[in-house]
Amino acid sequence: MQKTFTQLENFGHSLSAQSYLVQPRSAEEIYSAFQLAKKMGVTVTARGAGRSYNDAALAGGGVVLDMSAMNQILEWNQATGQIRCEPGVTLEQLWQHVEPHGWWPPVVSGTMKTTLGGCLAANIHGKNNFKMGPIGEHVVEFTAVLPTGAEIVCTPTKNADLFYAMISGYGMLGIFVSITLQMKRIHSGLLTVDALPVHNLREQLSVLLDGAPNHDYIVGWLDTMTGGKSLGRGQIHAARYLHEGEDPNPQETMKLKNQILPPRIFGVFPKGLLHYFMRPFGNNLGWWGVNTAKYIASLRKHTFRQPHAAFHFLLDYVPNWELSYGRGGLIQYQSFLPKETAEAAWTDILQLSIKNRLPSYLGVTKRHRPDKFLLTHSVDGFSLAMDFKVTDGTRTKLRSMLHDFDKIVLANGGRFYFAKNSETTAETALAFYGKETVDKFKKLKKRCDPNGLLESDLYRRIFG
Repeated sequence: MQKTFTQLENFGHSLSAQSYLVQPRSAEEIYSAFQLAKKMGVTVTARGAGRSYNDAALAGGGVVLDMSAMNQILEWNQATGQIRCEPGVTLEQLWQHVEPHGWWPPVVSGTMKTTLGGCLAANIHGKNNFKMGPIGEHVVEFTAVLPTGAEIVCTPTKNADLFYAMISGYGMLGIFVSITLQMKRIHSGLLTVDALPVHNLREQLSVLLDGAPNHDYIVGWLDTMTGGKSLGRGQIHAARYLHEGEDPNPQETMKLKNQILPPRIFGVFPKGLLHYFMRPFGNNLGWWGVNTAKYIASLRKHTFRQPHAAFHFLLDYVPNWELSYGRGGLIQYQSFLPKETAEAAWTDILQLSIKNRLPSYLGVTKRHRPDKFLLTHSVDGFSLAMDFKVTDGTRTKLRSMLHDFDKIVLANGGRFYFAKNSETTAETALAFYGKETVDKFKKLKKRCDPNGLLESDLYRRIFG
């Protein structure tokens, strides 16, 4: 097992850290990496596809376990829809394995490039969180290696305290080595999608709230650059599965060739080059034009059918799109607000960003419900994800503004998601998790990791 000292970055290219990179291929090699780290006097963290927007997969001076080589699908039961995978299996591998047989992952992120280990560590949510909860609710069982060398098996009823803490625990209690998930039966490779415009933030949240019960998925695009009476304007996409018999040819629509995102525009221009052409628009004026044009184009209400992959994985339409933000990269800020306070809180946040001339270039809203996981980020309400460009000249001012956002969110009973926010402090984390939850997590960590070997830059930042 080779180790290489290298510099790693977050997905947004706004953070970096030098670490010893090790690529284990088995549970035994993971434990060997723990022993190596203990001998070197450094810490360990796991890294899947490196798609986190923050420092969850960075460990300055420590050992980083690159889990991408543990990427085998171990068992697949086509009759029941249960699948057992290694943690380095990506959502792309997963859906492409099960979809032709009439199944779909019950929860996916906006990119198919994430690994299952990373998905569980962050307990990802999708556009159907209001209905299906986070991915952890669909885990039948997992096996994990602890820094002590012990292998534990967890289910919702066996080692339940660790089940609900390791899922959402950002890899700080142990390392997943196998994951069993229950897939969702589908009867078509298509979804029926309703697209409708919304003219302000109140309408945006109202449509999310009222539309969710009538659909399987719902997501909003929010123009984060326009204020005044149009603050929060945008477009809602609400989708539902086709019932058995609605698709006259499901065997055809579920073929991979009809799902995979095309690598070229009009079959000619490579999408991998698009980020170079997007970069000149990577400024306030350019993105104001993009948002305005998108809103005008969305004013017509319409219904259409769309392949599952095309609906879910918008972040994969343009490969390396994050590079269009330039050398300083981007920060994504995501807040979760109860439905009673979301409008007021996000009105203040959006107005503040426009006032500071640090507008978000992209806003995405979703409908959520609470869950039972220890380090949960969900509420009975909504989330808003915002992308901010980082430059040498704006980094300090941007960090200060995001801290002001945190105060607004906390004052309104909100929560945060640590696959995203890179500027949130330990004081803020303690305020929304609560002392009882933090103490419980640290007690479990002492039990699983008595020598404190598992520690990422994220863990140091939010748990001190």
